[in-house]
Order: sequence, then structure tokens, then C-alpha cells
Amino acid sequence: MAAPQPLAPGTAASVSVPATSANLGPGFDSMGLALELRDEVTLTVVAGPDVAEVEGEGEATLPRDGAHLILRLAHEHLRDRGFTAPGLHLRAVNRIPHARGLGSSAAAVVAAYAAAEALLPAALRRAPADLLEAATRFEGHPDNVAPALVGGATVSWTRDDVPGPATARLRLHERVVPVVAIPDTELSTHVARGVLPAEVPHAVAAAQAGRAALLVHALAEDPALLPAATRDWLHQEPRAVTMPASAALVAGLRERGHAAVVSGAGPTVLALCDGVQAAEHAAEAARALTADGAAAWRVLVPCVAVDGVRVESLHHG
Repeated sequence: MAAPQPLAPGTAASVSVPATSANLGPGFDSMGLALELRDEVTLTVVAGPDVAEVEGEGEATLPRDGAHLILRLAHEHLRDRGFTAPGLHLRAVNRIPHARGLGSSAAAVVAAYAAAEALLPAALRRAPADLLEAATRFEGHPDNVAPALVGGATVSWTRDDVPGPATARLRLHERVVPVVAIPDTELSTHVARGVLPAEVPHAVAAAQAGRAALLVHALAEDPALLPAATRDWLHQEPRAVTMPASAALVAGLRERGHAAVVSGAGPTVLALCDGVQAAEHAAEAARALTADGAAAWRVLVPCVAVDGVRVESLHHG
């Protein structure tokens, strides 16, 4: 095996990666949506040890040395690609809330692989979609990493011909406007997954499949169908015990006609609205429904991120 090629100190790459909302109701572990709320990551090859600078979300808790996830994955990716860096300096500006169901972990994984890839010579660089398998292998599911890589709304599946995931970007109607309500409480994906049943009745599986199919149509052709299309039986009801305030907000919004779901594993709540005016009404309703709760909530109306991870700047030493 050939020795890894060293990257020159001073080589740097900056990328930005969007937040994502997975599942979208019935699309459990397969569907996701990119949101225009971005983390910014810069990796610079240095001659000294690994260093991490973090601003924003997680700045008080994330490691400041080579233990940082992005640095570990970047080094791993460089080795897999036949390169090495004596050290890496990480500068991260984090805007995606952690442990809230908005894909912060997937964003870190995608940022690490995409930034490391951008450090390579131009002729060797892979497109973001080519990083799907590696990112899914680490995350375990492609529902968040796929939209973080390619943007928009995606549906992903396990391929039949060869191992690994595949993803397709869905057509998204221009009237689809997302609203997110983010509590100040965290919930780990591990805890949220721990309450899911090992098996579901055939009737539940059939109903879920029908709504997932309807969701693809509603997102692309008829957003008026989103309240019906986002109905879920598979994961939100079992998880309600782990996030009662989020479950109550979903129920309250749906009673008012809004297509509300738990974002990913929660506790953030996502509403998919038919137009700007409907989004404004959903945001007002979310603020009213959470005003007297124990948790503080932020209600945002982010745009759909048309782009996934983006290389913002490059410098080769």
C-alpha cells in the first residue's frame, strides 16, 4: 500500500451545512428536509496539534482538541482517501441546536467529510452525493445526512443490487413553507429510539405506507393535502412519553389544521405549511400554545435549503 500523501500546512477549506428535519411524519428513517439554518466549518492544515475553536451552539461543552468529532472524522476521511495532515485547526460557528431533532449530528458528520474532501487536490474531489455511504455508515440512517448533502427534500433507501444507501431528491412545491418550534430542552436520539416497539401490526404498516406515498404527492403537487399526508402511527405516539410538551404542541397545531409533526427524534416540532400566510398562522399558534409551558420555545420560519453542504472557500498551501 502506498504511503499517504501529506497535505501542505496552510491548506484550508470552509463549508456550510444546513439543519435538517427527518421523518416528516410517516417517512420514518427515510425522508428528510434541509432547512436554511447553517453551521459553518473551516478546516486548516497545520504543523502542530489538532485544535478546535467553537462558537455558538455547544461552545461550552464541545472538545477543543483532537477529540472533537469533526476533527476525528476529517482525519479518518483523509486516511481513507490516501492523504494525511500533520494537524488540523477547526473553526466552527454552530447555529443548529444540539439534541433537538434538527440534524446537528448529521451536520457535523457531513461537514467533516465535505471539508476534508475539499482539502484534496481538485482532480480527486468527490461530489457531496458521493459521501452519502460514509456519512450514513456513521449516522446509522440516511434521513438526515441525505438532505444535508444534497439539499431540498429527499427520500432514501437501501439498495438491492449493492450494499449501501441511495437517495433521490424530491420535487418540492413552491408553496411548502416550514415552521419549527424549538424548545430549550434536549432529548437524545438514543432515548427516543429506546421506546419504539420492535414490531407493529400489519394494519399500521399499511396505513403508514399509504400516508408516506401521499406525502410525496403533497410535497410535490398539492400542499393542501399535507395535514392528511403527515399522519403517523409508527413512531410519534410511542415517543410521546419522552417529550409530552412536544406531543401536546403537535396535537394542538393539528387540531388547528396545521401539518405538524415531531422533527426527527424531537423534541423540536415541525409544521409543513401551504403558503406564507399559513406559515404565519402556524407560527402564531405555536407561540400561543407554548407561551405558558415550563420550557422556553423559539419559533422560526426558515426557508427550505435548496443547497446541501456548500464549499464556501478554498486555499491551498
